[in-house]
Amino acid sequence: MRQMADIKYNLTRLKGIIVTIDGPAGAGKSTTAKLLAERLGFFYLDTGAMYRALTYFALQNGIPPSDGKKLSATARKIRLDFDNREGLNRLLLNGVDVSTEIRTQEVTDCVSEASAHKDVREAIVAKQRELGKRGSLVAEGRDTTTVVFPEADVKIYLDASLAERARRRLLDLSRMGISTSLQEQEEKIRQRDEYDSKRAHSPLTRAKNSFVVDTTHLTVEQQVDCIISLVLSVIKPS
Repeated sequence: MRQMADIKYNLTRLKGIIVTIDGPAGAGKSTTAKLLAERLGFFYLDTGAMYRALTYFALQNGIPPSDGKKLSATARKIRLDFDNREGLNRLLLNGVDVSTEIRTQEVTDCVSEASAHKDVREAIVAKQRELGKRGSLVAEGRDTTTVVFPEADVKIYLDASLAERARRRLLDLSRMGISTSLQEQEEKIRQRDEYDSKRAHSPLTRAKNSFVVDTTHLTVEQQVDCIISLVLSVIKPS
């Protein structure tokens, strides 16, 4: 496989394209998409973070995740944007950086229910498509290949074993000082998989024309190298 430094300087023909990455919780989407965007010099759009921001705002303002009417009205009103400068990916909620706050266990436990409402998804998808007009984009989430950007130039579906996804989640939470167990995280991810794949609106599914990348035994760098190779195989020199 070509080395990272070799690949980095052969990407000018990719300018303006959209790469989408979907997959279940813990498959490595956020970390991989962020590094991929850095390597390509693209804008990184974390669609899941936008639903997390809405959920965080709702919890802070006493709106239960079951109240689709209030959540959808809130989703239309709040301002969501990203600051990708300095190699970081800050999510701005009404101009305030809430990148850390949206990753708490409380938000994680409520985001699937909050994001399942049809009107909520329509409101957030509209914001995501507006951000996508910038082009030269790596977008990741659960429905970026099927709903948000169905005409994306390259579609990737990241997957990994349940045990590996739980291990990654446990590591992330431990870094945040949150005490939990591998067994607890396996059960939470199993429940979220079921909820996300069976929800009525924009369920997690694999697009037929997407490339599947199993990340179970891959480092982040290997995942990115694999995706770039796939992108280059699709986007031919003009």
